[in-house]
Amino acid sequence: MSEAKPKLKQADGIKPRGALKPRQQAPRDHRPRHEDLREKKPPTAEAAPEVDGQPGPPPQPVEPDPQLTPEEAEQARRKYLLRRFWISGRGYWARRGDGLAWPLTIGLLILICVNVGFQYGINVWNRSFFDAIEQRNVHTVYVLSAIFLPLVAGSAGLVVAQVYLRMTIQRRWRSWLTTAVIARWLANGRYYQLNLVAGDHSNPEARLTEDLRIATESPVDFISGVLNAFLSASTFIVVLWTIGGALTLPIGGENLTIPGFLVITAVIYAAITSTSMVVIGRHFVRLSEQKNQAEAEFRYTLTRVRENGESIALLGGEEEERSGIDRNFGHVLRQWALLTGQHMRTALVSQGSSLFAPVVPVLLCAPKFLEGSMSLGQVMQAASAFAIVQGAFGWLVDNYPRLADWNASARRIASLMMSLDGLERAEQSDALGRIQHGETEDGAMLSLDDLSVTLDDGTSVVKETEVAIEPGERVLVAGESGSGKSTLVRAVAGLWPWGGGSVNFHADRRLFMLPQRPYIPSGTLRRAVAYPAAADKWTIKQIKAALDKVGLAYLAERIKEEAPWDQTLSGGEKQRLAFARLLLHRPDIVVLDEATSALDEKSQDAMMATVIRELPDVTIISVAHRAELEAFHSRKITLERREGGAKLVSDINLVPRKRNLLKRALWGSGSRVERARKE
Repeated sequence: MSEAKPKLKQADGIKPRGALKPRQQAPRDHRPRHEDLREKKPPTAEAAPEVDGQPGPPPQPVEPDPQLTPEEAEQARRKYLLRRFWISGRGYWARRGDGLAWPLTIGLLILICVNVGFQYGINVWNRSFFDAIEQRNVHTVYVLSAIFLPLVAGSAGLVVAQVYLRMTIQRRWRSWLTTAVIARWLANGRYYQLNLVAGDHSNPEARLTEDLRIATESPVDFISGVLNAFLSASTFIVVLWTIGGALTLPIGGENLTIPGFLVITAVIYAAITSTSMVVIGRHFVRLSEQKNQAEAEFRYTLTRVRENGESIALLGGEEEERSGIDRNFGHVLRQWALLTGQHMRTALVSQGSSLFAPVVPVLLCAPKFLEGSMSLGQVMQAASAFAIVQGAFGWLVDNYPRLADWNASARRIASLMMSLDGLERAEQSDALGRIQHGETEDGAMLSLDDLSVTLDDGTSVVKETEVAIEPGERVLVAGESGSGKSTLVRAVAGLWPWGGGSVNFHADRRLFMLPQRPYIPSGTLRRAVAYPAAADKWTIKQIKAALDKVGLAYLAERIKEEAPWDQTLSGGEKQRLAFARLLLHRPDIVVLDEATSALDEKSQDAMMATVIRELPDVTIISVAHRAELEAFHSRKITLERREGGAKLVSDINLVPRKRNLLKRALWGSGSRVERARKE
């Protein structure tokens, strides 16, 4: 093995072994290529919001005026959140959005207009039919009865077509926007980085499912509803004005004439009900937001219990978990109770309006009908037109609760978008400091050039790290808990973006991470072993061989079985399975972050020996506390926690002890010794 390259800076009080050449800035992204060996797909939505269909930089953050009161600042923030939602949402109708967006939208608008025409036809039929009844005109009654069926069938067909187009727009818009937001969420490890930064983005899974569904369904309903209400009101106000005419009332010996009295009454009636709804439901939006957030937190609590069921059961933590669940569910019920009061008050207005609306026009037209200036058909036509106008004007009354739900959901998904905007701006800006990624120039597999790791607020975690690792070296990173070892490893893997300096890899490198708690996907055991590659990348024989080498041969017969493996396998079995993945993927660099912590010492030694035997040229970076692991590494670097950030204080070559050399010689003989250990 080649002699170790110089690692530490002179200022650290340890004599360095040389100096690393300055690295020129690489023109492209040189972060390590992780072992996600799935079939490459063409890029979908870029990790930036759509503005007029063009991927662009995230919107600049809008800071509230410092002179605003906290309440005014909160209102300004809420308004901006709705604007932020539309910045991305409108891209569906842009040039690079969905090609069917405009045809579907125009088709829906045309159907709404045609349906209003059918409503007018039925309204006119209403007048003619009741006039024929009043006149006892049998022939006309029969003819109109025959005409009524086509009118109803046409109107019903138009409504069905409207439902199809409306729901198709909703489905495709949701699909487009969900794909775009998830693409941004998954890009560059942002789904992980959101856990490290402050902001209103908790429970992203709820925002990406329920909230995004409501945020894309409701606007389509609202726009089609508003258009239908406007056209209906415009059409049937003319009908009311024409039929109703003027109403003359004798008051104090004088005659008071009210032109278009039915129209005026309809407007006043709608104004009263709508104003009542707005006043009564003014807290609807805030309560809906709080209820949705409480529901999301309750779902997250239940998910956490399911995911950590084994640990909870072993510790006997059911009572404590029940206490937390009851606390969260109690919060849901309290928010639901507050929202119930709002629904009760709005239901009172809505129900009262629906009962009065059919009676009011008949009462108003009764004097004219009794004096003979208005026929029965005109009365019925006026009643029908009044109900349609009232329904159009009262659209807000019926839809205010849904409007409140949409506001809450759109703001929650916009809050997630804003957090992603912040991460994206940080990636494109040097204001906070970003760790650069490039290629080594002297043949080293990995070099850390003046690497510093900070939090997203600039607080240093690790400072001024200089390390060069040659191909095939096995380096152990040691240090007390909290010294920044795992954070340094995440920076090396490209998961931690904040800091300074650079992480440089050998060209065409492949990196594989083995965390302390391996991820076990749902599905078959074969998929779990092959992850993150496709399950069929290796044959069953190859996967069984890998399981045998890591001591999981007894699971080979269940390789095609679908089971909750994440809950079924023990911690040690999960770590062994992760090593089986490593043997299949055969990367150039492997990072072990406490990857053997769940194994006993003998199993740990056997696992490390297997890796060295099967992958003799792999470069290993290990983070661990066990001193026994020194026998399997050629170098040891030590981090020490200091004020202002941890620093490297030691970088030494490890001299294997004779006992461990004997062990390696024995382990190198193959599976004979492993079988003896099992026996």
